[in-house]
Amino acid sequence: MKCIVTGAAGFIGSHLCEALLAAGHKVTGLDAFIPYYPQVVKHRNLLGMLRHPNLRFYRVDLRSDPIDELLVGAEVIFHLAAMPGLTQSWTDLDGYWTCNVLAIQKLLEAIQRTGIPLNRLVHASTSSVYGRMASGDETLPTQPISPYGITKLAAEHMCRAYAEAYQIPIVILRYFSVYGPRQRPDMGYHRFIQALLEDKPITLFGDGTQVRGNTYVSDCVQATIAAAEATVGETYNVGGGETASVWDILHKLEDISGRKFIVLQKPARPGDQQHTHADTTKICQQLGWMPQTSLDEGLSHQWEWQAKLHGGTTANNGSYQTTAM
Repeated sequence: MKCIVTGAAGFIGSHLCEALLAAGHKVTGLDAFIPYYPQVVKHRNLLGMLRHPNLRFYRVDLRSDPIDELLVGAEVIFHLAAMPGLTQSWTDLDGYWTCNVLAIQKLLEAIQRTGIPLNRLVHASTSSVYGRMASGDETLPTQPISPYGITKLAAEHMCRAYAEAYQIPIVILRYFSVYGPRQRPDMGYHRFIQALLEDKPITLFGDGTQVRGNTYVSDCVQATIAAAEATVGETYNVGGGETASVWDILHKLEDISGRKFIVLQKPARPGDQQHTHADTTKICQQLGWMPQTSLDEGLSHQWEWQAKLHGGTTANNGSYQTTAM
């Protein structure tokens, strides 16, 4: 199978590329290296696979670069490219709107224009489309409370509009709090662990009772690959099944590391979700997918990865501002 992965150098995208290559598929990876976080991190994500004979990688910005030739022969497109994170979306709406909405519109236009015989376009969305209380199945009302969530919901609508007008075979996945090795450096669990490694304080926004449904990255990847066989037009929640509050995560990481957090607290930030938990009955029943990694096991894997990475780095000065996202 010939696959295209957008956002291929990112946290989830790089894991997805590796899994597809390991399964014997041909992969074309696309990434714009937008400087949301240091580009060296993305380059590091790619190191283990750049010489794989079945990988072709291109630095491409979907918003402006021509991509028609890159789509030729594609059977499945996994669209993971996006501007992530809640906080920055309040101050960079242009970036979020163009990366999350314009980019998918340009991709859909290219698919329609080239007429490639696509089996599926798997579009990665987020639990943030549900809003503050994102606990339940796919019938929950979509009420995003941040510009990030708004742009991701708009991207879903863009997919459905093109599916209706041009019969593009879309499947939408809503990821819930993905964590694990290669997690972005701005994400909560990465910053929690980095603070422990460097003996720095963390700033905890809110009262720490915010609850997240946690999804280990390899489970997320397997759900994403399974979606290539899903019924056209379906939307699925992707979650790991275990919920934990921020305080629960801090205590687990203390147990894993044998270290103690220095915690500073501040009021909750605009757009933060209070409770997320994916009801994954639909994807389990229809695609036979089940999460395989427990929260304790997954956090241990992320700790080990970051500790090894930290061994070759110099500690930063200052404190880490963290949340559970």
